[in-house]
Amino acid sequence: MKKPLVGAFAAVLLIAGAGAAPAMAQDAEPTPGKAMAGAAQAGKAADSKGPVGPAKKKPRAVDFAGTVALSNCSGSVVRTAGAQPDDPALVMSNGHCLEGGMPGPGEVLVDQPSSRTFDLLDASGGELGTLKASKLAYGTMTDTDVSLYELTDTYAQIESEYGIKALELDAEHPTAGKAITVVSGYWKKTYSCDIDGFVPTLKEGDWTWKDSVRYTEACKTIGGTSGSPVVDDASGKVVAVNNTGNESGEECTVNNPCEVDENGKVTVRQGINYAQQTYQMVPCIVADSKIDLSAAGCGLPKPGAALVK
Repeated sequence: MKKPLVGAFAAVLLIAGAGAAPAMAQDAEPTPGKAMAGAAQAGKAADSKGPVGPAKKKPRAVDFAGTVALSNCSGSVVRTAGAQPDDPALVMSNGHCLEGGMPGPGEVLVDQPSSRTFDLLDASGGELGTLKASKLAYGTMTDTDVSLYELTDTYAQIESEYGIKALELDAEHPTAGKAITVVSGYWKKTYSCDIDGFVPTLKEGDWTWKDSVRYTEACKTIGGTSGSPVVDDASGKVVAVNNTGNESGEECTVNNPCEVDENGKVTVRQGINYAQQTYQMVPCIVADSKIDLSAAGCGLPKPGAALVK
């Protein structure tokens, strides 16, 4: 995982960037993890050569609108397709970016008090204003690495005051080979690459994640990018949350995650970075932005669930 950055400098703590601990930027709040990959690139333009025919639709360039900067990490205002304008807005980041420190293996936090603040960004990365949490709705580093904060503002209030719409979470499993952009609100930087594939088990220190997204080499994310939304360039939807990378080639240590396949074979890919898929959380977000871990199809771990290593 990439660790939080200290002040304006990246002091890697655990996972993101290029190594095994979540990528975050450490600041006033003691939050572990490195800030992983920043946002990537705009869609590829249609080929202008060849016979005249129906023009290919050019994907909209991925920008910073709807992303946020935390004190030590990156994040984004997110919603499901069925979210209502008057629902409280949600901010997504990494579990290792929590202001109280990283959750231990098997630990799941639900409905915890929080008054954390987030700097909301416009399309060019300019700061529009400050959003405030009413609570930590969900946070864990078990099976995935995610945090969801419920805000004091609704989606409609944010759009009315700032002209910003939340990023939509894709309800479908992402596809290998798709062009993606990792958008870091902390660094106001994007990283562009493709989804290289999926890792059945990704291990880093004491933590284990399932079905992780592996980037192609071009996404060289760094500390402070932890929690950045991973956006599918074609659809504009969020398919994952950036969280770690192997920095120095070590095997399964903090800041050096290793891949474990279905047969238990361990593979180390130095310099390669990873994210955690988000489609499995979509069914968990129900009316009024509440997190219902018993909802049909919800794939997030529950408190007290047995830890599978």
